[in-house]
Amino acid sequence: MATELTAPVQTAALAAEVEGLLDSAEPEGIYRDTRECHGGLFLAGLLLISPPTPRAPKTDAR
Repeated sequence: MATELTAPVQTAALAAEVEGLLDSAEPEGIYRDTRECHGGLFLAGLLLISPPTPRAPKTDAR
């Protein structure tokens, strides 16, 4: 019988806590700066369009 009297209080407290977590002012997460993303893409592009390294000339081994 004791749980019947305390259940609405616990349920209300739990509901308030869940609502607080769902409607938080700032959601938790990792946000990247747009300039950092542009810089990374720029460097990746430079690596893709850079010429290949020169190879040593072949010698005839006769």
